[in-house]
Amino acid sequence: MRLTTKGRFAVTAMIDLALRQHEGPVTLAGIAERQSISLSYLEQLFGKLRRNQLVASVRGPGGGYCLAKPLNEVSVADIIRAVDEPLDATNCGGKRNCRSDEQTCMTHVLWTNLNMRMYDYLNSVTLAELVRQQRPDNALMPIHDARPARRARRPAGMAVAA
Repeated sequence: MRLTTKGRFAVTAMIDLALRQHEGPVTLAGIAERQSISLSYLEQLFGKLRRNQLVASVRGPGGGYCLAKPLNEVSVADIIRAVDEPLDATNCGGKRNCRSDEQTCMTHVLWTNLNMRMYDYLNSVTLAELVRQQRPDNALMPIHDARPARRARRPAGMAVAA
């Protein structure tokens, strides 16, 4: 059980996007350069993020991507699910056929409960909290700060491609 580069890169790219979208649409080339992620890999990830309505693309000169939802409405679990990242500690993918005789193993409930706790935690962490952690004055702030998250805004007059 581990988070692969797909999930890690998707979360990192979404933080980068959220930090810069106030300047207008953010290009994947810019994210790729800043985060040392392959541009073609980002294109695949952002296709999935767009289909799951977490980002919106803006076409034309000055185009790129912006968030499709407010920062405080996007959880880490949303991002990971959008890019089809499996987080599963069971040996059977939750099918209960862990052993060669198709029976449930003795630790199935343990690993299933771990899966639920991982998703509960990842659902509780918002993009707003991760962005806040990147700001120098809040760098040491714990993830679950009680301050309300700021809402992300798309610049006025910007067309969003479907």
